[in-house]
Amino acid sequence: MAGPTQKELAQAALARIEAHEALCLERFSNIERRLDSGAKNFEKLERMIFGLYALVLGSVLVPFLLSMG
Repeated sequence: MAGPTQKELAQAALARIEAHEALCLERFSNIERRLDSGAKNFEKLERMIFGLYALVLGSVLVPFLLSMG
């Protein structure tokens, strides 16, 4: 009894490759979504840090300016 033909092997390989590509596409989509979510979190942290800069600068400058007047 003969084994699978070249055509059958090629079709099986193609089916496995297509399944692998579909799985990779799903994984890539999940990674992309998580990266976008992380970028939004970093933007929020950046705004908080800039607010903290303003608070620190204000807490240093206000007493200094009040002591001058």
